[in-house]
Parts: sequence; structure tokens; C-alpha cells
Amino acid sequence: MKNSTTRSIFSLLLHPTRMVVSDEQDEALKGFVRSLPMLFQTNQGTLLYKGRNELRVFVHEGQEMVVKAFVRPHILNRFIYGILRKSKAQRSYEYARRLRQEGLGSPTPVAWLTERNGLLFTRSYYVSLKSTCPYTYRDIQDGKVVPQSEEERYLRLVARFVARLHDRGMLHRDLSQGNVLFGPGDEVELIDLNRIRFRRVGMEEGCRNLSERLLANRRQREILATTYAEARGFDKAECLKIVSQYNGIKD
Repeated sequence: MKNSTTRSIFSLLLHPTRMVVSDEQDEALKGFVRSLPMLFQTNQGTLLYKGRNELRVFVHEGQEMVVKAFVRPHILNRFIYGILRKSKAQRSYEYARRLRQEGLGSPTPVAWLTERNGLLFTRSYYVSLKSTCPYTYRDIQDGKVVPQSEEERYLRLVARFVARLHDRGMLHRDLSQGNVLFGPGDEVELIDLNRIRFRRVGMEEGCRNLSERLLANRRQREILATTYAEARGFDKAECLKIVSQYNGIKD
């Protein structure tokens, strides 16, 4: 056991960069993935978002790809991610593959890359194909982008998607308005996957997860709650009560 641990640490020191590229991609993509730290340092690609993490769009051999660069964590987590725990980029990639295997939508996962300085983790990068879904759940709330005539249909699509997610033992702990994509047909996709947890999801926890960050007025809550209850075989009135309790809009 001691020799195995020593070999693992020695391997980490010898290979400060780890990378996985999906089998569906060609060999040329590996060079692009290896170059991601430099591309971000020189502000290449099109910036989508910059906060704690950073998202950029790159075009590689005619394919649009979204790359998420995760912020460097504090010193304790740098050690934990460097040795003991999968990076957020690796989890995002693996969870996206798992969702898609279960028939649940998420942008096609392409690759992940992590960097270390010695045994200390520095940054990680997750690569996926750019989603073709034009809307986020936030567009329903804005009331300007999604046609009002389509609102109920999309709300039901989202509720059924979340119900299927929970039925398969997946709880997305960051189920926010910007992380649920949908349209123009019946597509629903989930992004920002590194905070998914895998366990049994009951009615109370499921309804709370559905409503806590996906804001909805009274009519929208009723659509979400009753559709979710129908999909999972729960009591509609009880689901609506829980959804209304935890939703951020009080009316």
C-alpha cells in the first residue's frame, strides 16, 4: 500500500497536467485542449462570462466549443484537488456523459484538462460543444424572449426534465435560472454540472430543488408543481405546497 501511494505521488509530480478527450473527437483536438491555459492567459476566443470562473467560445475545425476555466481554489482545496479529489472540470465532463447516457440533455462533453504545480492544484478546464438551445429559464421570467403562448409548454418541459433527473437519482444543487437551457423544440439541457449529487431524491427534496432557484409566479408554480407531481406519481396539492414554500417569489 505504501509503495502504491508513493508511486501515485511520484506520477503526479511527473505529470503536472492531466487531460481526457472523448473518443468521438479527432487527434487534432488534443493540441487545442493542451493549449487552453495559454489561450486563456492571452484572452483568445470570445468571452461569454467572467466572474469567479470564466467562459469563452472557441471555434476548432468549424465546431463551436464552450470552455469553462474554473477559478484557482484556496490553498487547502488546492491540495485536496491536487491529490484526493476530482477537479470540477473532470466532474463536469463525467456527469455530462452520465446524463446523456440516461437520455437527459446536456451539451456534448468534449474534454477536460487540469494543471498542478507540484502536488498543488492550480486550474481546470471543461470543454463542451456549444448548445443549440436558444433560451434559458431566465427568459421565461423576463417575459420578453419566450413567446407567452409557448410559456406553459416550456415550463412543463422543464418540470418533466427535472422529474426524470430526480427519478434517476440525480440532484443538481445549482439548478438556477441560467443553468437550464431549452427550445426551440422539445430540447432541455442542463449545464454547470459539477455540483450534481447522486442519491435517492424524495418528494420534499425534489420539490424544493425544483423551486428554490427557478423563480415562478403563482400560475407558473402551479404548472411546475403539478407537472412534476404527475411525472413522479406524487400528490399534486402537496407538491404545490412545497414548491410555493420554497420559491423566491411570494405573491
